[in-house]
Amino acid sequence: MLAIMALALMGCKSSGPEATATPAAKVAKAGDTVVVHYTGKLVDGTVFDSSGDSDPITFTIGEGRVIPGFENGVIGMKAGDAKTLNIPVAEAYGEWSDRLVFEVDRSEIPQDMAPEVGMQLQGDMADGSVGIFTIVKVATSTVTLDANHELAGKDLIFDVRLVSIN
Repeated sequence: MLAIMALALMGCKSSGPEATATPAAKVAKAGDTVVVHYTGKLVDGTVFDSSGDSDPITFTIGEGRVIPGFENGVIGMKAGDAKTLNIPVAEAYGEWSDRLVFEVDRSEIPQDMAPEVGMQLQGDMADGSVGIFTIVKVATSTVTLDANHELAGKDLIFDVRLVSIN
């Protein structure tokens, strides 16, 4: 009986040339380029965007090309992982600001354009960057523009699946 126990213990031994270590799966961290499928929803469940039937998005964590809550939510995931990210306004597109709604003289709108509520225009921001402006009111001599992101002031939910880490 003692010999059988000794053989059993020898079989459990984990050192020696036949022992192999399983490498730990890589987790996403700052500086990694990741490929992610996603579905973005409002709190009421309305889907506003999805990679669905198209290609997943690719971005490098830390470059700020996606909203902070999305970027931070991917950190620590492994390829194949899926989870839901609940992103508050402050980590999404920020609060809606009435300072970003302003009137311009109609002459500042291209003459060949008939401005309509809901139409989007691209133009220069005060800081020199390019912004997207939504027409919210059209009057005889003025046009009211809103430079807030359409998702400003909203908490967001993203169902994400990390496809790969490069």
